[in-house]
Amino acid sequence: MKHIMVVDDEENIRFLYKEELIDEGYEVILASSGNEALELLKTNKPDLITLDIKMPGMDGIETLRRIKEIDKNMPVILCTAYGQYKQDFSSWASDAYVVKSADLEELKTKIKSMLGENK
Repeated sequence: MKHIMVVDDEENIRFLYKEELIDEGYEVILASSGNEALELLKTNKPDLITLDIKMPGMDGIETLRRIKEIDKNMPVILCTAYGQYKQDFSSWASDAYVVKSADLEELKTKIKSMLGENK
């Protein structure tokens, strides 16, 4: 079973992603901040990380940089409510980029594609 780490400072988003991804057959690890995600990476090796950009403290771009220092091959999907980040060159280090919406089909499709699952 594939493990996905969801990193988002908004509890309702973490809960929504968790429920939807469990329904898709994934194990889900939750982190409410970049620092918590980096701590969890010391003991967990998810198959993929979804990462919010706008978080208090360490933002998603800095968290992404540090994740890639730990494991340059870790697939990361940046998730944000703000489409303009797509133009931000530092977000190019991510493997994919999804604008948040209540419909998680785009996110689930990207996850399946990145994990090599064809459903």
